[in-house]
Amino acid sequence: MWNFFKRNRDSRSASQDIGPYSNYRMTVRLELTQRPGVFAQLATAIAEEGASIGAVDIVSATRTKVVRDMTLDVQSEEHGERVLKHLNNLSDVRVVASSDRIFLMHLGGKIRVESKFPVKTRNMLSMVYTPGVGRVVKAIAQEPHKAYTFTTKSNSLAVVTDGSAILGLGNLGPLAAMPVMEGKAMLLHQFAGIDAWPLCLDTQEPENIIRTVRAIAPAFGAINLEDISAPRCFEIERRLQADLDIPVMHDDQHGTAVVILGALLNALKVIRRPIQEITVVIIG
Repeated sequence: MWNFFKRNRDSRSASQDIGPYSNYRMTVRLELTQRPGVFAQLATAIAEEGASIGAVDIVSATRTKVVRDMTLDVQSEEHGERVLKHLNNLSDVRVVASSDRIFLMHLGGKIRVESKFPVKTRNMLSMVYTPGVGRVVKAIAQEPHKAYTFTTKSNSLAVVTDGSAILGLGNLGPLAAMPVMEGKAMLLHQFAGIDAWPLCLDTQEPENIIRTVRAIAPAFGAINLEDISAPRCFEIERRLQADLDIPVMHDDQHGTAVVILGALLNALKVIRRPIQEITVVIIG
């Protein structure tokens, strides 16, 4: 009986080592010789490399050639390159093109600005811009709190980073931080209806970051500091909270704390114990 469970455990471990790998999903366009057995050879070659076949679509076909698009799950970029090299070595298969679906999803960025209504007439233009907009400008100048009513300030969040602590990847700078900040903006819009704007700053000096955030704060209803390395992030957050009249939080501090506390409270409900009776140890 033990041998049976051991074999099943070992087989599960082996299967976990060979896929599927949706984080490295690629689409490959292949030209195959039109004759029986070629696709079977192709599938065998993919299996030999430990990749997993997903969708298969016919793009075009003639009497001699058939072009197919195939989705493959691989372990890594390097694994994908090995798979493509193997396929190119097949006599009846030619790799026409390949693309990484994750990179395709990021092509041109993941977010954009859209108007709430189209500007189709001169009358509409004169209301959303000059001269009509001047009336709103004067109203806000006289009563600044009206900015929360007549601008996007009430629903806008600045996602600010210096790229010094990007996810688990380290200090890669502001340009490399953009895909993460765009993703954060997407999540805020999708799940909370908040318009978030990525602001990746080309400085890692706390004073410069603080000065910049102070300067852009009037356009936003809150500031979300993101992926700024410790211990600088603590000083930056503390000083901005003291200086600004809008909420300021560092996601890697308070966001993590909220999630951990929520999980702890839910766990206590399951085991029916009050928080006063437990000892909590947090490592990491």
